[in-house]
Amino acid sequence: MNNQIDQRATDALRVLSIDAIQRANSGHPGMPMGMADIASVLWSRFLIVDPGDPTWIDRDRFVLSNGHGSMLLYSLLHLSGFPLTMDDIKAFRQFGSVTAGHPEYDPERGIEMTTGPLGQGFATGVGMAIGEAHLRGVLGADLVDHRIYGFVSDGDLMEGVTAEAASLAGHLGLGKITYLYDDNHITIDGTTDLAFTEDVAARFDSYGWHTVAVDGHDREAIAAAIAEANEDTRPSLVLCRTHIGFGSPNKQDTSASHGSPLGGDEIALVRAAFDWDLPPFEMPDDVYDFYRDAMERGRDARAAWMQRCDGADEGRKKQLEAYFNASDLHLGVPHHESGSLVATRSLSGEVLQEAAALLPGLIGGSGDLTPSNNSRIETSDDFTRADRTGRNVRFGIREHAMGSIVNGITLHGGLRGYGATFLTFSDYMRPAVRLGALMGTPSIWIWTHDSVFLGEDGPTHQPVEHLAALRSIPGLRVIRPADPTEVAVAWELALGHTDGPTALILSRQGLPVPPEPIDRGLVARGGYVRRQGTDAVLVATGSEVPLAEQAADLLGERGHSIRVVSMPSVEIFLAQDEDYRAEVLGDGLPTATIEAGVTFGWERFSGRTGLRIGIDHFGASAPASVIAEEWGFTPKAVSDRLAIWLDAS
Repeated sequence: MNNQIDQRATDALRVLSIDAIQRANSGHPGMPMGMADIASVLWSRFLIVDPGDPTWIDRDRFVLSNGHGSMLLYSLLHLSGFPLTMDDIKAFRQFGSVTAGHPEYDPERGIEMTTGPLGQGFATGVGMAIGEAHLRGVLGADLVDHRIYGFVSDGDLMEGVTAEAASLAGHLGLGKITYLYDDNHITIDGTTDLAFTEDVAARFDSYGWHTVAVDGHDREAIAAAIAEANEDTRPSLVLCRTHIGFGSPNKQDTSASHGSPLGGDEIALVRAAFDWDLPPFEMPDDVYDFYRDAMERGRDARAAWMQRCDGADEGRKKQLEAYFNASDLHLGVPHHESGSLVATRSLSGEVLQEAAALLPGLIGGSGDLTPSNNSRIETSDDFTRADRTGRNVRFGIREHAMGSIVNGITLHGGLRGYGATFLTFSDYMRPAVRLGALMGTPSIWIWTHDSVFLGEDGPTHQPVEHLAALRSIPGLRVIRPADPTEVAVAWELALGHTDGPTALILSRQGLPVPPEPIDRGLVARGGYVRRQGTDAVLVATGSEVPLAEQAADLLGERGHSIRVVSMPSVEIFLAQDEDYRAEVLGDGLPTATIEAGVTFGWERFSGRTGLRIGIDHFGASAPASVIAEEWGFTPKAVSDRLAIWLDAS
């Protein structure tokens, strides 16, 4: 290795990063300056990617979990020849730019996920490692054999999601993970010892990880540590002792270099310290050559992989195609006798078996609630350290990490990840769910025990505000089905939706199976007329659909004609054309809504004068039948409220 060009290429990362941050007058220069040595070693000597085909299946994945240092990633991508121009660098943090303040998912440019909320990249990378291990187990190491590299920070390691994910990664022996820890001893508030004095290496040793500590500015030591990590069969954490703002005479090792531009005077001193005499945004040809020549490693690896694919037998080619080019599925409706009571969580479990048979890349599990969530693929074993081919992932009681890991499994490619727990614990998962929606990651969430009618477990386990909260997340499709047809279509919609996550909201209690078949096409539109009526519209979801129908029957005996609308998905319904929405909701008909949760959000359908029947308070510990009586969720109570409202309208 030519030490002179090696140093020049490393300093180029620092200079380009601080120039872009200064131009934007916003950003985090300390991390790119401190991790430049680590970055240049990883990208020039180890990382196997191809800028000419950034989404090549068997590439290494690189995750910048400490996403505030985004300019380091952008500098690497630009200098290495990915489709990220110098004009893009100059537009750092500007409106519409591809170089956002924190990296935003853009695989065609080499950005594997959106990062910034600390800990998410670390945990999502664990999901990518599960995806790699599973596909390697199924397809063979000649077609799938790559690593997951990540940069992580003190902040990442303080977040609880990291502890959950690291524990599971160690348990599963995910040896394809190599994370490099920027141990710079600085946070926004000051030195890390204000709040963080644990022995990080000992902690990760206890998780079953391989750990090694190095000087984060000694490139040969860094290279040796990465090589050692890559040879170990355990996940690895390389603890790199670094200096934030490295090379800044006045701001190195201070919080001042963390989240603010260095300023023109300090940048001039940095340039002098690095003997860098080129103007801003001008990079030497030999630096471009250094990084782009290093990418030959990835181009050669991809070419060799293509040859192996071409030489594979037809059966394996079809198998690979089945994973990475799955088509839409048609799922059968579970058969149950009319009038019988079946929980939608049970129906979902039945549909899951058919979906898993048709889609080999469907893989996931539950946060230790598998029998309750009906989330096990019965024809498959567990994914374990000994058996990577299993499709049932035992997440343990780690809902936060489960959300991130499922995102990682799905982002990896070739797989559709799902995760399951009780709806009330979606709160633990919300950061990952939100991030998945932001990325457009088509993860699938199975959330059961969806209302106060789970009964005696009481208000801690009874979700009331959760449906409204989830519907408020842009890009998340929430589906709360009411019967076998709606459950089957919900799964079809989830599996066919490839640019965003889907939440399936399912009941614990049994719901009556309708006497007549439901039109699948109408269900797929998010809302449809379940029963015609001319006096008023009653919109319901999930377990409240049969309740609405029973209340409408009682009102019919009083001379009122009530249209019942089932709306399994508000988001899908609102995406329909205006004429269809008007046809379903009627032209000027008074509208009431009913759902066993907070009424917030339903005013968009009921308007100011409509009736919203819900539960705007926490639940109670009691049998479901008692709760229904006490809070007016019986056919008679609902019909009485509707009659009073109609008479007053």
